[in-house]
Amino acid sequence: MIYVVKPGDTLFSISRRFGIPSGEIAQLNQLEDPNVLAVGQALLLLYRTPAGAWSVEANGYAYPGISRRQLGDSLEQLNGLAVFSYGFLPDGTLLPPMGEDRWMVEQARREQARAALVLTPFDADGRFDNTLISALLENPSAQERLLEGLRREMEEKGYDELNLDFEFVQAGDSRSYVAFVELAARQLRQLVSVCLAPKVSRDQKGLLYEGKDYGGLGAAAGRVMLMTYEWGYTYSSPMAVAPLNKVEAVVQYALTEIPPEKILLGLANYGYDWPRRRGQADGPGRTIGNVEAAALAGEKGAQIRFDAQAQSPWFRYDQEGTLHEVWFEDVRSWQGKLSLVHQYHLAGVSVWQIMRPFRAGLHLLGQNFRAGVLT
Repeated sequence: MIYVVKPGDTLFSISRRFGIPSGEIAQLNQLEDPNVLAVGQALLLLYRTPAGAWSVEANGYAYPGISRRQLGDSLEQLNGLAVFSYGFLPDGTLLPPMGEDRWMVEQARREQARAALVLTPFDADGRFDNTLISALLENPSAQERLLEGLRREMEEKGYDELNLDFEFVQAGDSRSYVAFVELAARQLRQLVSVCLAPKVSRDQKGLLYEGKDYGGLGAAAGRVMLMTYEWGYTYSSPMAVAPLNKVEAVVQYALTEIPPEKILLGLANYGYDWPRRRGQADGPGRTIGNVEAAALAGEKGAQIRFDAQAQSPWFRYDQEGTLHEVWFEDVRSWQGKLSLVHQYHLAGVSVWQIMRPFRAGLHLLGQNFRAGVLT
């Protein structure tokens, strides 16, 4: 169950009330100081360990810089890993990620999890460059070279899937991108998945959306991942990163174009801390982990509130005379999104990303998605 801390609660009193050892509660919820709880903080309480086969997919993205311990802990509650990220040159030469990835694939296999090679338009310096997308789509020989490089890399290292994270596709490249996904699926003979910007209509304007043909890509790819986050972002006004009402609107549109069994719902494993003045952000937001955010609220004596419409936690605190506003995700906000997976019969979820520990959230996935436990 999910328990929300009330005034006067202590870890000991919660433990005694529910008959769960305090050490288990502290370990699962990553309480650095068990004596410090924030009013409004959501705690996940487990009565039994998940068992049985996975009923849906639960994937997580990770960079090669992840620690072996963090990856191992995460894979205990996931059945898929997406390694971020390979890049490419305009001539189709495949570029490796910034770090060794073979060990990640091997660890995924030991945990019986699928491993996806993520391909992003990163140049030789590891910088995002969406002009690489147009250059590739206009050059059939570059496409052949890239796909051959991907085939060799995936076979050599044991990857099970190619995940295309092509963002800011130009509107004029929309059909060519669909054709490239179709070509990749034919030639690689592996599952090909694509990441989709969070659209709510077919003709939605904006560079992030216009090049993404939901219907075409949904037909060409074996899976799609809805990037349902970043409403609140570094340079926005303080707000929820992934408000449930906005997320559900994206799901509802996607289902008009794509079968539910192909759709993975993106989950955000982070939040933002904005300095705030006159209701607006007074400078860029700082990325903050979900566990870190709850601990910060406890440290500052701030009450964590829960926005009913966005289904997201938030709080304010004062730092040397500057008011800060923090929005993040917790087990309540994740549970709201997992309910959409059940309600709309989606293929599962994909977490961006698992570099920051969120043990309770990942256990929540296991509880929701292992057959015969909670469905």
